[in-house]
Amino acid sequence: MNRRRFLLATVSAIPLVQSAWSWMSGPAQALAADHPASRVRPGDPQWPSEAGWSRLRENVGGRLISVRSPLDACRSAPSDARCADVFKALKNPYYLGDEAGLTQTLGWVDAWTSQPSVYAVAAQTTADVVAAVNFARENNLRLVVKGGGHSYQGTSSAPDSLLVWTRKMSAVTLHDAFIGEGCAGRQAPQPAVTVKAGAIWGQVYDAVTTKAGRYVQGGGCLTVGVAGLIQSGGFGSFSKAYGLAAASLLEAEVVTADGEIRIANACTNPDLFWGIKGGGGGSLGVVTRLTLRTHALPETFGAVFATVKAASDDAFRRLIGKVLEFYGEALINPHWGEQIRFRRNNVLDISMLFQGLDQQQADATWRPFFEWIQNAPGDFSFDSEPTVVAVPARNFWDPAFLSQLPGLVIADDRPGAPEVNVFWAGDLGQAGQVLHGFQSAWLPAFLLQQDRQELLADALFAASRHWGVSLHTNKGLAGAPAEAIEGARDTATNPAMLDAFALAISGAEEPPAYPGIAGREPDVPAARSNAQSIGKAMKEVRGLLPAAASYVSESDYFEEAWQDAFWGENYARLLAVKDKYDPDGLFFVHHGVGSERWSADGFTRLG
Repeated sequence: MNRRRFLLATVSAIPLVQSAWSWMSGPAQALAADHPASRVRPGDPQWPSEAGWSRLRENVGGRLISVRSPLDACRSAPSDARCADVFKALKNPYYLGDEAGLTQTLGWVDAWTSQPSVYAVAAQTTADVVAAVNFARENNLRLVVKGGGHSYQGTSSAPDSLLVWTRKMSAVTLHDAFIGEGCAGRQAPQPAVTVKAGAIWGQVYDAVTTKAGRYVQGGGCLTVGVAGLIQSGGFGSFSKAYGLAAASLLEAEVVTADGEIRIANACTNPDLFWGIKGGGGGSLGVVTRLTLRTHALPETFGAVFATVKAASDDAFRRLIGKVLEFYGEALINPHWGEQIRFRRNNVLDISMLFQGLDQQQADATWRPFFEWIQNAPGDFSFDSEPTVVAVPARNFWDPAFLSQLPGLVIADDRPGAPEVNVFWAGDLGQAGQVLHGFQSAWLPAFLLQQDRQELLADALFAASRHWGVSLHTNKGLAGAPAEAIEGARDTATNPAMLDAFALAISGAEEPPAYPGIAGREPDVPAARSNAQSIGKAMKEVRGLLPAAASYVSESDYFEEAWQDAFWGENYARLLAVKDKYDPDGLFFVHHGVGSERWSADGFTRLG
């Protein structure tokens, strides 16, 4: 962050901070008091004694564990069969989630490497979380929170730290008529689902949709943690219909830095409630329980898959223009979401999902576009016949139903694994991945206007000469119902997403690898080359944009203007919430609210 941007952000925050100061007492006022310059590490004189750790273990019912990474077995014997078994298991996201010392992404070349904490509290109750937070605060420890462990930014792990691991807090409870605490007489009862912090979306969809016949707005990846997605804002395949996942939040239970258990909803602690709706996971407290609004389930969900190869650069440029025109005319509405990808080899990949349409309606929607391609056989060809399929919505996340469809899902292959443990085959590449680069930018809907479409098509074609770019059309609310847009407006997420028609993403990764393990280390030269290509591709796209704006969960680790990019005008308000509930900065994540006050590793206070 440059000095001018820092000064502007500071000045803009003054009124909000002054207002927030009047609410503060006790811990909040400690912001002006003397702070330790650094958190403690193992070997420091202030590091807790064995007796201290034993007391914590007793306080959490024996659920304090010493953390070791399964990859340790590979360092001394990289060719051993046990190491081969570990690397095979790294492609199973359920295995990754069940290991305290691992994360779903193993690292990002030149940015971060997943490293285990020294100890973890394998929390089963909110009281366990309280004990961990109090212990970390009292002993000046680096604290990390992990539920699903899907952070691309490396926020789910840190060496020399104490981990609050919520994986075992996974209960899901349905409500016919939920009213938030303190909201009686102010809110109407509504159908909802309460989810503990360690639950993943596959578990929630199974309970809400498959078993109960309702819908809850969540993430597309089945193994992503519910709490982390809500705190980042949260887009799913059907966000164009139901809005941000965070906008469906009715209430949360949060353990704040002072060890207090606070209820946050529109009636109780509303500032904290707003902050955790998109303010980023791990910055304001430990969310231990969430209650989300549920919706009536549509009759059908469905998908459209097609891959089109252009015979020349000129043909591919025309194809890009045509698919943008088609999207602007037929798809920017609550029915459609997911991805349109432009690849470097002049290939267009279509992976779109829909809701509320039947097979005939979906076919009719896409027929003009597919006929346009078929009418130019010299320029375009399908790699196979396009697929349009609609299924009963109640079956869409049903593990038993999905397992009958060849190649659609992959099962957790560990002995005794629950039958519900499946994940999309298309997400296999993300399990245990090492990122080379990743950038995103919201694309405003005005770029689809006729006088702008040509410029957008030119930019996407130029970008595809460097690296592939994908338009995630569900990660932007242009075309959504007014109710969904207004709900999202009342979250901390960057308001740029309200009139964006898509989030443009360009990224690269490699299969599981780890530094220091001979024969299995990341390919650093390839990673750096790919990162440069991604940067060039996204530079072409960003040249059309009035300002940098991107989604906090899917963004560049090296984003310099991250406060503006992730939160825009909401950042000053978020900082005031941070100062009220965590004035000493116990909760730190890379590019999280208030992280500019700390060194990159979160151990040393700046200034």
